[in-house]
Amino acid sequence: MVTTLLFAALLINAATFAAFWSDKRRAIAGERRISEASLLQLALIGGSPGALAARYLFRHKTRKEPFSTRLLLIVAIQAGAGIGLLIL
Repeated sequence: MVTTLLFAALLINAATFAAFWSDKRRAIAGERRISEASLLQLALIGGSPGALAARYLFRHKTRKEPFSTRLLLIVAIQAGAGIGLLIL
């Protein structure tokens, strides 16, 4: 069970990281981009660590508002939920 959950978390974070990387490449090439809503949905379903890592490494969407605020809100809610589960 725990192994399955860890694998799922790794998979969603890898997919989120790849989506941010792809969006950055598309932005540089002037191609059609991945929607901000899709990127935020990936973060919401558990890919927020991958999203934060990709933002930092690729310097992608770091100054874009309200995207940055929404992503940080997702991270804060997930961190709070995680801490709450550990306490219980």
